[in-house]
Amino acid sequence: MRDYNEYLQIVKDAISNLRLPAQPSGLYDPIRYALNCGGKRLRPVLTLAACEAMGKDPKSAIHQAIAIEMFHNFTLLHDDVMDKADVRRGRPTVHVKWNEETAILSGDAMLTTAGMLLAVKCGDHLPQALELFNGTAMNIYEGQQYDMDFEKRTDVTVDEYMEMIRLKTSVLLGCSCGMGALMADAPFETQVRFFDYGVNLGLAFQLQDDYLDTYGNPETFGKAIGGDILNDKKTWLLIMAMNEDKSGKIRSLLGPATDPDEKIKAVRSIYDELDLPQRAHELISAYIDTAIKCLDHMELSPEARSFFMDIALKSATRDK
Repeated sequence: MRDYNEYLQIVKDAISNLRLPAQPSGLYDPIRYALNCGGKRLRPVLTLAACEAMGKDPKSAIHQAIAIEMFHNFTLLHDDVMDKADVRRGRPTVHVKWNEETAILSGDAMLTTAGMLLAVKCGDHLPQALELFNGTAMNIYEGQQYDMDFEKRTDVTVDEYMEMIRLKTSVLLGCSCGMGALMADAPFETQVRFFDYGVNLGLAFQLQDDYLDTYGNPETFGKAIGGDILNDKKTWLLIMAMNEDKSGKIRSLLGPATDPDEKIKAVRSIYDELDLPQRAHELISAYIDTAIKCLDHMELSPEARSFFMDIALKSATRDK
């Protein structure tokens, strides 16, 4: 097994070697911009690492890894339009730097390119790879729809929220791990275990994202803090507060804010009174523990197990 940075370098090299057409620049320049804005590249790294953990050269899954990264960035382009987000990873979002029409069309091109990359050197694995990839994509679209539906509701339950983030966010990490195992000819049961590891990692990852949006450092997090609060976004924090705040103050704060900073401060104060930051981290730790238990049911070398366990543990303490 290699370390994270070695896998990351393989991913970076593959992205830099992508031969996207030069013209029309209005279509392809935003794709280059989106792909070159950094990020953890966690999903393609997981694909390569799972492949090597199962005994194959990680580069045998590089096209599938980049397909997943391309798909992930496609979802970000469209999500930023739907969420009206201005900043992504510390830079203007594509729809801000260009316009909404460009973000939608370039996103469409990224989706198609992802499908094309998935098939490269996939061999006999193509039917299973397509089933995994397309099934995951449909789950993500379902999760996005639920997320948009929740904007109009004030009765969203914690269970509904957890299912939404499982679909919208977590299954792609599951797909990343499962795809690497598939490309390494791992038994189907092992592919499922890797998928489950990724899903639980993804649940912890998204809950930490929710926490950082409210309590993180904007300089390290890469975007302004408090956006979820200002948009009344149904996160675990807000749903729990709406359920437990008997004073009704949290509900009175919903809606447009005359003073955004004061709204963020007031909502965060309620979260603190209910001890939600600590309870969120306890829930995150529970999902991390479940992810690690998935590793116990796979035949992994001590080095491979340590690699995936470290990723899970670091997800609970990341600040960006």
